[in-house]
Amino acid sequence: MEIPQEEEPAYEPHPRRWRILGVSLVIGFMALLDVSIVNVAIPSMQTGLDTSAGTIQWVVSGYALTFGLTLVAGGRLGDAYGRRRLMLIGLVLFILTSAAVGFAPTAELVVGARLLQGASAGLLTPQNSGLIQQLFRGRERARAFGMFGFTVSVSSATGPVLGGLIIALAGEQDGWRWLFWVNVPIGLVALVAVMRMIPRRDPSRVDRSQTRIDVPGALLLGATVLCLLYPIVRVEAGARLPLVLLAGVPLFAWAFVRWERRTAARGRPPLLDVALLRTVPGYVNGLAVGALYFTGFTGLLLVVSIYLQEGLGHSPLEAGLLLMPFAVGSAISAPTAGRFVSDAGRRITVGALCVMIAGVVLVALLAPGRDPLWPWLVPTLFLTGLGGGAVVSPNITLTLADVPPRMGGAAGGALQTGQRIGASIGAAMLVTVYQLTIGPASQDTAVRVALLTGAALVGAALVMAIRALRQERRQPG
Repeated sequence: MEIPQEEEPAYEPHPRRWRILGVSLVIGFMALLDVSIVNVAIPSMQTGLDTSAGTIQWVVSGYALTFGLTLVAGGRLGDAYGRRRLMLIGLVLFILTSAAVGFAPTAELVVGARLLQGASAGLLTPQNSGLIQQLFRGRERARAFGMFGFTVSVSSATGPVLGGLIIALAGEQDGWRWLFWVNVPIGLVALVAVMRMIPRRDPSRVDRSQTRIDVPGALLLGATVLCLLYPIVRVEAGARLPLVLLAGVPLFAWAFVRWERRTAARGRPPLLDVALLRTVPGYVNGLAVGALYFTGFTGLLLVVSIYLQEGLGHSPLEAGLLLMPFAVGSAISAPTAGRFVSDAGRRITVGALCVMIAGVVLVALLAPGRDPLWPWLVPTLFLTGLGGGAVVSPNITLTLADVPPRMGGAAGGALQTGQRIGASIGAAMLVTVYQLTIGPASQDTAVRVALLTGAALVGAALVMAIRALRQERRQPG
């Protein structure tokens, strides 16, 4: 049975669309920053809360877990009920949970509040891609996604720097609490901006029948993500038994796809229209590129941060500053790539991945064991950042370019879910490689092996990008 698709409303440029984008990117930056900002705070949190490393690992990984669980559902809710409403709900919850993490007196309460904070971030971030799909077209959309990619890259790369600076100013014992309290005033200002600037009526909103939420689909997708992410989180803490949950991933994924097809065939709005997205040029390959890139990228920065602090004895602030060249490189290349992606297409992604792989290999071969370290680490990390920054925004632009605006939130949420899953897998994998190699070898050798492993993972993203480029060249026109 062929399901009739609703016609998209005629596009009328919103006069304040760039200001609206600015507000949404500030919110996106805040939510994504909380993924990486705590990386340099693990030692001080463990000391301040007098708890085990395994418990503190939940503060880092638990956020990523619940973040990934709610992304697609949050995007679909935004598609159905409007971006403004979901941004307000998500912001209020994010502010409250951030304050709760900061004030929590015990490690258990910190972890609980952090899980809720991740879920609220999952409601917020899909609205960014949804708003861009809704408010922009053509080259303007590419520029907007370039700015979004810049936000993703810089928030990930600057997290350790800002975290180290805040801890240095507030003190080792309880300075980590300010990492979360700082979200409160920023979130309140953003809340006022959303109420004043984001339009009340969503032009992409369809009829009332389309506001029905596919709850079984959300539960099946949630179970799939949970069976994948939870074992990864527990393996980082040393547990092995949860690995049996990985057997549920193909089962729940199959059930999710089957249910979504059945829902669409009945004329009801699915959580994620898998049949339609499969026909969108480059969407599946773009998902793979994003997931594989974040698998390599996230673990690289985390391993270098651990090496600098535990291996070389640098403070959180010093470690963050040494990682700063990556952020600077990303800040330069991300918006530039966004401006040229409409003309260059997937060639930008392929070239950027090649540059990043070269940078990572140079970091691994030249930096470890050097004294002083910075003359070798700074230029190679800068080169790596130049490549990395030019990956994210073009990939987002090209992956979502042909997705109908009515599906922008759910499709963007699926793309970011792949990124969050990749980030969690990469962090666990590269830290494990680093720790296992330390036993029979030196820390310099361990970080070198971990970095080369990360380069191989980014190489897998390059393979998928080349495949997407070939697919792009085969398309007519």
